[in-house]
Amino acid sequence: MLVNHQRGFRAQRQELSRLKPQASVEQLLQMRQAVQAVQVEENVLDYLLALVDRTRKHPDVVVGASPRSAVAWLQAAKAQAWFLGRDYGTPDDLKAVAAPLLRHRLILRPEAQLDGVKAEGVISGILGQVPVPR
Repeated sequence: MLVNHQRGFRAQRQELSRLKPQASVEQLLQMRQAVQAVQVEENVLDYLLALVDRTRKHPDVVVGASPRSAVAWLQAAKAQAWFLGRDYGTPDDLKAVAAPLLRHRLILRPEAQLDGVKAEGVISGILGQVPVPR
């Protein structure tokens, strides 16, 4: 790592030049359109909003998920559904992407951090507290 650091950006540029595209711009746009076309029913959207609300009210959290977080969470869940070959999103899709999407967005209370509370634990707890729509 120190050698790479010493070489600086020149070495990084050389490494980047060896990368080969895995998808064309057209393919990426088609994938993006396909993800946007994934449908999410209103009860699943309500579930997402309830989860976001719970992040804001959790006793160990100072700053919960923002409106932009909710939008990103929905988009990530739709992408999850699309990757799994579905054209509809489910609560399980929201759950699958919750930790990677939220762990850096939640700001825990200093007291909670001193007690060893982790964002992943808070997220897991929230997912267990909010009733899943049927």
